[in-house]
Amino acid sequence: MKTTALGDLEVSRIGFGAMGMSAFYTGSGRDPESIRTIRHALDVGVTHIDTAEVYGPYANEELVGRALVGRRDGVVIATKFGLVSHIGRGGADSRPQNIRIALEGSLRRLRTDYVDLYYQHRVDPLTPIEDTVGALADLVAEGKVRHIGLSEAGAATIRRAHAIHPLAAIQSEYSLWTRDPEDEVLPALRELGVGLVPYSPLGHGFLTGGIRSLDGLDPDDWRRSNPRFTGGNLERNLHIVDEVQAVSAEAGMTPAQVALAWLIGQGEGIAPIPGTTRIERLEENVAAGDLGLTTEQLDRLDALPAPVGDRHDAGGMAAIDR
Repeated sequence: MKTTALGDLEVSRIGFGAMGMSAFYTGSGRDPESIRTIRHALDVGVTHIDTAEVYGPYANEELVGRALVGRRDGVVIATKFGLVSHIGRGGADSRPQNIRIALEGSLRRLRTDYVDLYYQHRVDPLTPIEDTVGALADLVAEGKVRHIGLSEAGAATIRRAHAIHPLAAIQSEYSLWTRDPEDEVLPALRELGVGLVPYSPLGHGFLTGGIRSLDGLDPDDWRRSNPRFTGGNLERNLHIVDEVQAVSAEAGMTPAQVALAWLIGQGEGIAPIPGTTRIERLEENVAAGDLGLTTEQLDRLDALPAPVGDRHDAGGMAAIDR
């Protein structure tokens, strides 16, 4: 598979987001199938596996750790801290002492002695970013972390953090469904030489064309309470996936491949991490790394209107772009 650079960290152009194997979506809790899928991802050239301590919590890191037994070499393991406090604070906690405890737990669950890419999961408004990144820099110096990043941070915070220690990547939601990073974050990353890791690059499954109603989703599926999927907004947004499907028919690609190819078409240093529990969907996603869209097709997709509804509830929106 082709590769790209996140700062000076080389990763496969298409990575793998493991979150949905343990939390939030239909299909979680199928560990044997999930482990087979992660191992197959490695077999077909995926080198970038993404997880976090809060997924489960903890269960997803444990799952990834089991899947990578005997396969650690050459794999970029990315995980995240900061949404679980191990020292008694409610809510986000990126104080240096909490980071150390969080990392030791992640290393144990992942069955490794270092993390390739360690992200702050959300900016902690009670802890200066300089303190958090300073603690991460210490962990890099100790060899327990190879590269660092932030998730869903605003451009000003990214600049402050990068001034303390170079960031390899910012992880943010980015897709034909969510283009927020284009306004301020992506230009800042280009200037600083920092990569972008789009999570939910398929719009939480919407861009695949397989969700035209909430029927069939598990009762506790996260999308049942998401503003873009509720209150009639799902139906209002179907014209977006209809255009993606029209382009896919013209290009001889699946809608998911069109969505991923559009992301890759935004330039180097962008490495999306679609997730799935199924090997056939994994192979479909990975194939997109070698596919391309014409200029006319890219222009058609660029012209799509913004979806109706916020991408998170009020609490989730308050925690991003800090």
